[in-house]
Amino acid sequence: MSYFQEAKAHFIASHRNPVNQVLHHLTNLLAIAAVILLFFDWRLTLLCLVLTQVFALGGHAFFEKNEPAFVKYPGITILASLSWSFDHWFGLRQVLDYFTRKSGVGARN
Repeated sequence: MSYFQEAKAHFIASHRNPVNQVLHHLTNLLAIAAVILLFFDWRLTLLCLVLTQVFALGGHAFFEKNEPAFVKYPGITILASLSWSFDHWFGLRQVLDYFTRKSGVGARN
């Protein structure tokens, strides 16, 4: 297993709570927005970066009750997180799965 795959597996194992997952998808969207906003207004970039930390660390403190994955895998955790969000369409897969289960579409009898 490569170092990246190991870091991503640790990241996924550290993010089991659905609320924390949503917060981390939001954090990844804010990180992408921060890069784009850097070309327009550095203050908005700074605000996005602060919010990413508030949401990510708050998700671990209040919902997941564990330490963030970057403690064990500093640096590469950002790439693992973005890869995880892209794998899950920034949370859209979970929303679609939730409504599919609620409506019974595709449910096995």
